[in-house]
Amino acid sequence: MSGGSHTAVLSEQAVDGLNVRGDGCYVDCTFGRGGHSRLILARLGKTGRLLALDRDPQAVAVGGEIDDGRFRILHGRFGRLAELAAQAGITRADGILLDLGVSSPQLDDPARGFSFRHDAPLDMRMDPGAGVTAAEWLAQAPEQEIREVIRNHGEERFAKQIAAAIVAARARGPVATTRQLAAIVAAAVLTREPQQDPATRTFQALRIHVNQELEELSLVLPQCVELLGPAGRLVVISFHSLEDRIVKRFLRDNARADRLPRRLPVRARDLPQPGLRLIGRAARPSAVEVAANPRARSAVMRVAERTGGRA
Repeated sequence: MSGGSHTAVLSEQAVDGLNVRGDGCYVDCTFGRGGHSRLILARLGKTGRLLALDRDPQAVAVGGEIDDGRFRILHGRFGRLAELAAQAGITRADGILLDLGVSSPQLDDPARGFSFRHDAPLDMRMDPGAGVTAAEWLAQAPEQEIREVIRNHGEERFAKQIAAAIVAARARGPVATTRQLAAIVAAAVLTREPQQDPATRTFQALRIHVNQELEELSLVLPQCVELLGPAGRLVVISFHSLEDRIVKRFLRDNARADRLPRRLPVRARDLPQPGLRLIGRAARPSAVEVAANPRARSAVMRVAERTGGRA
């Protein structure tokens, strides 16, 4: 079962960031189609371990085809990292990878309802067996809530007009397909940036909301720090400003020592140490990678290392 192809973004840089040891234990929280996992396995020795997670059953099925005793894949949201790691018998990790956002197979499969390029049921769930679809949510959500989701998660300046148009349309019948929603949005959006479809921001907002992506990210980051052993690495690849803002603030706050009152008679070596140390600057794909894989253009990768300090 191939389940579609997906080119892992910043693949070599991300695995380099993990600083893989041959005998180490690693967690790929977003298996996708296994691009990063396969690179990690290539660098592991015989005693190394890799646990992969994914909330998409199709991705888990692809991972199940990897015949390697060092590898295990589990179905679940990465917001349940601590629980799933414990299920796999992992109490300490030497590296954790988060490659956020939606995968190419999810976007390219019309039946998943992520894209307005195909006319399909308006689903958008990363796990089709859990939660409500985008169509189900739009059918019952108050206009104000729709407006807030589109504005906050899509950074859409026409959120008010789009929400009103959706509510007016659903009074005439269900908003049930991707093309139907895209047409409603296009009629409500007054202007748009060149080469961007009017529905782009609305579809992003609904996908993020339906899958609770920002909430999951906020849940998993503290669990990553707790699971990492000393000198363990956390690598996070994000694809839009909302994700990157959460990651950047979390890493910055956990890499900052506790502030004590000025002139307190405490030696530097006795000061509380932060839980993380930032590694390098944020990295972005090269022009060559973006030319080969346009979906990589907005990617930002951040790396941090676990210290012996309190998280």
